[in-house]
Amino acid sequence: MTSQSDALPVLVIDGASFVDFAGFVREFSQLLCHGTWNGSLDAFNDILRGGFGTPETGWPLKWVNSDSSRVTLGYDATVRWLEQIRLTCHPSHRASIEARVSNAQRGQGQTLFDMIVEIIHDHGPGGSEAEDGIILELL
Repeated sequence: MTSQSDALPVLVIDGASFVDFAGFVREFSQLLCHGTWNGSLDAFNDILRGGFGTPETGWPLKWVNSDSSRVTLGYDATVRWLEQIRLTCHPSHRASIEARVSNAQRGQGQTLFDMIVEIIHDHGPGGSEAEDGIILELL
């Protein structure tokens, strides 16, 4: 007997395949049928809704070597990412970005890994966009 989740397409991210956020962006972009993801977390959220190269129905996202990704996308990567955002953000957002940089430099607050996982969870069971049906498996 096949369960419904067995019939869903399974997408896999391999944390051993990248060493920085740009590598994660490339790794995730390979899962998309059309185009690439530019690295914006807002765009990532949109992609998970479907219709941007991901399956229209729910799907399991298996993140193998996720412990490696937790380190790769940890506080150092978060500081670099936030510093890039600070260069191009609206002046009214600079103070909050600078505070987040400061927190990340002290090893406080969410890391890039945490933010990505939270966005994915929002699109799965119990999330605010649970109807998208994404099931994250950190392996």
